[in-house]
Amino acid sequence: MCGIVGAVAQRDVAPILVEGLKRLEYRGYDSAGVATVKDKAIQRVRVAGKVRVLEEALETEPHAGGLGIAHTRWATHGVPSIRNAHPHMCRETVALVHNGIIENHERLRAEQIAAGHAFNSDTDTEVVVNRIYDYLEQGDDLLKAVQRTTSDLEGAYALGVLSTTCTDRLVVARRGSPLVIGLGIGENFVASDVFALLPVTQRFIFLEEGDVAEITREQVRIYDAKGHPVTRAESLSELSADAAEKSGYRHFMLKEIFTQARAASETLEGRIENGSVLDSAFGFDAKEILDQVKSVTIVACGTSFHAGLVARYWLEGLAGIPCTVEVASEYRYRKPVVTPNSLFVTISQSGETADTLAALREARRWGVSHSLAICNVPESSLTRESELVLMTRAGPEIGVASTKAFTTQLVALMLLVVALGRRNGMSVEQERELVRQLESLPGKINGVLELNDRIADLSQAFAHKHHSLFLGRGSMYPIAMEGALKLKEISYIHAEAYPAGELKHGPLALVDEDMPVISVAPNNELLEKLKSNLEEVRARGGQLYIFADSRVEVTKQPDIHVLDVMPVEDPIAPIVYTIPLQLLAYHVAVIRGADVDQPRNLAKSVTVE
Repeated sequence: MCGIVGAVAQRDVAPILVEGLKRLEYRGYDSAGVATVKDKAIQRVRVAGKVRVLEEALETEPHAGGLGIAHTRWATHGVPSIRNAHPHMCRETVALVHNGIIENHERLRAEQIAAGHAFNSDTDTEVVVNRIYDYLEQGDDLLKAVQRTTSDLEGAYALGVLSTTCTDRLVVARRGSPLVIGLGIGENFVASDVFALLPVTQRFIFLEEGDVAEITREQVRIYDAKGHPVTRAESLSELSADAAEKSGYRHFMLKEIFTQARAASETLEGRIENGSVLDSAFGFDAKEILDQVKSVTIVACGTSFHAGLVARYWLEGLAGIPCTVEVASEYRYRKPVVTPNSLFVTISQSGETADTLAALREARRWGVSHSLAICNVPESSLTRESELVLMTRAGPEIGVASTKAFTTQLVALMLLVVALGRRNGMSVEQERELVRQLESLPGKINGVLELNDRIADLSQAFAHKHHSLFLGRGSMYPIAMEGALKLKEISYIHAEAYPAGELKHGPLALVDEDMPVISVAPNNELLEKLKSNLEEVRARGGQLYIFADSRVEVTKQPDIHVLDVMPVEDPIAPIVYTIPLQLLAYHVAVIRGADVDQPRNLAKSVTVE
């Protein structure tokens, strides 16, 4: 995800801008740039590559000035290159940085070429800076020019704009992409993430959808989507610039569990509009490609494989699209039958998983129609080699046991389900309802995190266990698999997962009073059958640990331990119910004295076969 930093101050702002970009590097990017204003002239430097390359360029060619904007870009329109890097300029008068996708850029580009504009990049962003310039030429001030321009744009954006026509102010705007204003003393700032500004302030204003703001050294004026002046609340960040990366959490894994609500919001940002999923979220030519899809093949490893298994239930049950899910290390050595008009979906946190990459390359050789990568690292091999890309935007995940990467993969997959579903009979009302459920996820996740203390108490019962069994039905079976994987990864307790209906076909032989059996029980059509399966466990002396919808009637007894989970709609229940299983694994590992963040024998990115 691209990064924006801007500043207006009495001091030179270039060092502040570069430091802010460094703090946004976790998002992934392919180029970087800075523009500052000095003596009513815009100075700009752009590089292809890392922020350190930009920093070196600024050392040889220092840029002074108290007004500036900076950007790290991940390519969407146009290949990674200096000419496509931000900031973009129009006739040495306006400079602009942009996050997001302008849906109607082709029409605007045609209009502007006809009007005499020459384009210097392949991006969708350049039409925005040209439009602002045109309105300035008509006599508007910068604020009015930006407001008029935003009314012409379709899609998602966060904008930072400066101009030689008024060298004491920044104008910013947001729709569908986050933007935050940092408040200083005699200076003010803007960024796409608070972390970029922590060295200079802890006071922030979060812009709301449709807001346009005019920022000077002494004042911030904010206008809503209708152009009316508004006041937005000021927030004080509890984070400090020199805080440890764990941000006060005991382990990275715990921090990453507790930041999943924000991560889910990031995954959704700029990808939904008016109750609909934007096709452009999946990349260039996405609409034409998705229109052709008649079936889906998902290939992944480990936790990502479990995300794919959940998506199969969604794709077939909600979208009516046939779906197969394969373990990458097996798929690459099979000779599968490739069906026409099939979308080949790879899922990987790092984008460098060797088996998944090899499977993609083999699939292309076998003639798959189109490919889509769901990934957390924009510059990875997987994203470079895939036709379409949907970034999860989970941010850096340090803990080896994946948590927020998994939940954001599920959010991303649901976006794909909706996009394909509306092409296969899903009604507008159904799409809006699924989008509404996705938008409710941050609140649901934060709600289930309130179970943390109770789960910590419950985990004491696992301190001396050596084996465990996880059960689920329907889309909860892959969640049971993920719960078992988490427990074995970081606590070293042997854990297996089964569909609850398969108990009588073998696993019941393992059940005794020393075997904890963990189950997830949302309130869905399979609930009564699940209850019968759990009774089979209880009849054989097993200890049951059930995470159940609070509306479900499950009698708590000495051998039945129940934790109530808030009611949640069935489609998004897998995302919510994975959270307590993550917390259970974490607390059991802590009790057993295991290395939570770096479990033995494991690596974060598996780049070998």
